[in-house]
Amino acid sequence: MDINQSLDLLAGLSPAQFMRKYWQKKPLLVRQAIPEFQPLLSRAALCKLAAQEHVESRLIVRQPKGWRMKQGPIAPRGLPPLSQQGWTLLVQGVDLHDAGAHALLQKFRFAPDARLDDLMISFATTGGGVGPHFDSYDVFLLQASGRRRWRIGQQKDRTLQPGVPLKILQNFQPEEEFVLEAGDMLYLPPGYAHDGVAEAAVGSDGKAADCMTYSIGFRVPIRNVLAAELLHRLAEFSEDEAQASPGEGRRQAARQPRLYRDPGQPATATPAAMPAGLVTFAEQAVLDALKDPLALSCALGECMTEPKPSVLFEECLQAWASDAAKAGQASLYLDARTRMMYDSDHVFINGESYRAKGADATLMHRLADQRSLSARELRKASVAAIALLGDWHDAGWLRQEPHDLSDAGT
Repeated sequence: MDINQSLDLLAGLSPAQFMRKYWQKKPLLVRQAIPEFQPLLSRAALCKLAAQEHVESRLIVRQPKGWRMKQGPIAPRGLPPLSQQGWTLLVQGVDLHDAGAHALLQKFRFAPDARLDDLMISFATTGGGVGPHFDSYDVFLLQASGRRRWRIGQQKDRTLQPGVPLKILQNFQPEEEFVLEAGDMLYLPPGYAHDGVAEAAVGSDGKAADCMTYSIGFRVPIRNVLAAELLHRLAEFSEDEAQASPGEGRRQAARQPRLYRDPGQPATATPAAMPAGLVTFAEQAVLDALKDPLALSCALGECMTEPKPSVLFEECLQAWASDAAKAGQASLYLDARTRMMYDSDHVFINGESYRAKGADATLMHRLADQRSLSARELRKASVAAIALLGDWHDAGWLRQEPHDLSDAGT
């Protein structure tokens, strides 16, 4: 992606300009961000997804006496009738299940993959919404069909309504109001209060148009949660190192886990008191775990590429054609569910890390950035890289294409 090229998606701004002027700073309304946009999934297809066990979905119904929320899976018969106003079906992570949704999400990769989360689709009948609220993350709200009225504001009073299953602001005070139609988009930075309500609309065919909104959301690591995950992985690294077979007695002794020892511990009349020596031992254990910058970056990369709990990969039934890959007679692309990133020393994929240097590292970086490798690019891979790609293929993390017409004649 050319980050200096102006995009209709960003109201004529380049990604570089958008990130500098708007990202995490102020809202941006984009009329016809994607002109003549058509929904990627029909209402029936969306409802079918919501009924699946491994797909995260919610049904939210606004009732005269309050709100009702039901977690998925939600069978079609569990949905209210279309004639009933005020209900919303939310389906999370649609990009993991639909190629078109995955392709749409790629348009927003001017922000790092470590921040990009997923694409959620909201279907709502007239009057449907989730109430005035604020999110802790950046979001692009793309109207796919129908109409939705958005009211937004820099809410200072964050008091929530009591006794409701949603985090709804009690004293919402909007400052601006917009009606979005198909192809329009609204960007909101974190903490910006907003309330979207579906309105009745008629499509070009003269029939009622479904109100569908696509939300492109971003991940927001929470400091203490991230710290706990990193320390857990760092402890696992130390355990793996201790169990490794070094080949030399001295090195083996040096790699044994360091156990707490207290030969000078006197008898105590206060056995429940925490020993000062143990406190020091614990502090040093944490400091030692953080000493190796490579280990910390490795833990971070594994953490940020860990698939969501609902994501399950199936082993690829098609055999890996290593000869075709070596000969440049096949291309490959990452599975939509695969998360792949890198730093200056490692390549990370689906919660695993690999040391990478030289030409193979450059190739892996290209795979992570492009999410694919052409047959011509694949010719440059070493035997070891081809073998590793084969392992990832067999695990279902990437797919191999036997022919790459773009490389014809090269």
